[in-house]
Amino acid sequence: MTSDQSGHPWGRVADDGTVFVRTDDGERSVGQYPAGTPEEALKFYTDRFDALAFEVDLLDQRIKSGLMSPEEAAESVRTVRGQVTDANAVGDLASLLARLDSFGEVIGQQREARKVERAEKQAEAKVEKERIVAEAEKLAAGNDWRNGANKLRDLLDKWKALPRIDRASDDSLWRRFSTARTAYTKARKSHFADQHEKRESARVVKERLVKEAEALTDSTEWGPTSGEYRELMRQWKIAGPAPRDIDDELWKRFRAAQDNFFSARDAANAAQDAEFAANAEVKDKLLIEAEALVPVTDLEAAKKAFREIAERWDAAGKVPRDRMKELEGRIRKVEQAIRGVEDEQWRRSDPEKSARADDMVSKLQQAIEKVEADLEKARAAGNERKVRDLEANLESRRAFLETARRASDEFSG
Repeated sequence: MTSDQSGHPWGRVADDGTVFVRTDDGERSVGQYPAGTPEEALKFYTDRFDALAFEVDLLDQRIKSGLMSPEEAAESVRTVRGQVTDANAVGDLASLLARLDSFGEVIGQQREARKVERAEKQAEAKVEKERIVAEAEKLAAGNDWRNGANKLRDLLDKWKALPRIDRASDDSLWRRFSTARTAYTKARKSHFADQHEKRESARVVKERLVKEAEALTDSTEWGPTSGEYRELMRQWKIAGPAPRDIDDELWKRFRAAQDNFFSARDAANAAQDAEFAANAEVKDKLLIEAEALVPVTDLEAAKKAFREIAERWDAAGKVPRDRMKELEGRIRKVEQAIRGVEDEQWRRSDPEKSARADDMVSKLQQAIEKVEADLEKARAAGNERKVRDLEANLESRRAFLETARRASDEFSG
């Protein structure tokens, strides 16, 4: 091998097989290749350069694609640069170094873009965390015990999925969020503890009511026992709910006791109504006689006939419950009609009222005579204004006199 085997622009092979690379600072030995030709030696080391160039190309693509973070890209550039700087390879190492240095601008732009993007995401995260905190505080102030716990868990999952913001704001918002969760949890536990206590109290009350209801179920005192059941039902309603499974079972027992009693009562009433049906037929016939007395033409005869009908009415006995209101209403209507005629006759014959009416007529007549005398004097004096006033006064008094005379005539008649 001779030193003139140096046709390659970036390297040469010495006679002893040493391979040199040309750089801006001069030649630098990159190794020996004594076993082959100068061409083979150069190709061995230029292949190394091509491998480095390929790695730089690949790094260029990865950086420009944005697949690497700026920090990862900068670290990769440093690593590859170290490999190129002292590489045992033949080629334009300076151009590779220049390309690696040029990546710094792209990485810087990406770093700024990432910084802006991170700031935007942090701003969005802050708004979202503030919303989460506000919703958590609203839940803590409310009483949605059924869904609130699930909602708070969902809010916590959303919080965890968000990036951290500046430490002071993040810590402050987290304290508020945590405080709201703690307050809600404490209030919820207190609520359900109170509910449990109330349900247990209701259970004790309802167990007592069930025993009382079952003790009455065979009673045949229909009226008083019906009232007692109404009172037990009132107490049942205000007792509130017991634990669900126990409440349902107690209600079945309570309702069964009631149903048994009222079924027996209804059966007894039905039998009684059948027995009283004949009494109702008797009273239907008596009503025909009674209603024939109206309108009243002879008061004394009507009163006598009604007394006889009333005696037979009472003797007829009870009627079915569904007919009581109708029958009693019709007989009362006849009784009221007779009593009304009697009251009217008494009103007309009342001595005290008759005397008051006669006295009113007498006083009005005296007053009219005085007004008539004053009217004649006013006319004689030619006092037209006084004449008009006295004429109006006289007309009003005469109208009152006519009304008083009619009332007096009614009493005297």
